[in-house]
Amino acid sequence: MQVIPRGFALGGTARVLRGFAGRDGDCRVSNARVGAGARRERAASVGSMSTVLVVNGPNLGRLGTREPEKYGSTTQDELAALVMEWGSHVGLEATLRQSDNETDLVQWMHEAVDNGWHVILNPAAFTHYSYALRDACALVTAAGLTLVEVHLTNPHAREEFRATSVISAVATGTIAGMGLDSYRLALQAVAHRVG
Repeated sequence: MQVIPRGFALGGTARVLRGFAGRDGDCRVSNARVGAGARRERAASVGSMSTVLVVNGPNLGRLGTREPEKYGSTTQDELAALVMEWGSHVGLEATLRQSDNETDLVQWMHEAVDNGWHVILNPAAFTHYSYALRDACALVTAAGLTLVEVHLTNPHAREEFRATSVISAVATGTIAGMGLDSYRLALQAVAHRVG
């Protein structure tokens, strides 16, 4: 099954994919769905790459146009391509998803647990107050999966309220302040832990 991240295919317009997208926001190109157990068994038998779900929270869909002096000029679509490339370089199958909706992020954490996927999460504004997302992240690490919290900027060098993360305490680790390299470094960390 090939997974095309939301907003990455067809000119980067999520609306174009909406009619074809799965509930998780990704467009699946497959003739049949298989259960999580069958996917894990098939993956083990063919020695395929570990899967890492890279999730971006609210406003990160505006990368490239929102405060480029802080977040850079790379768009969400360009970041998706980089994440997949960087992941393949370290033996990971990486998929990037983005949503402004807290419910989506919580459901994606559940999906990661159910499928045995590692997670790289930029919770964005949800970092500071989303206890629902924090509890869903705790399920990821409790399942023995790696969860790396990432931030493009260093939250501790910004406004005081940004210094609090409700996610960090349940994450495997946190990488912040390295711009896009935060994602690359997180992928390397996941590859190191699962390799």
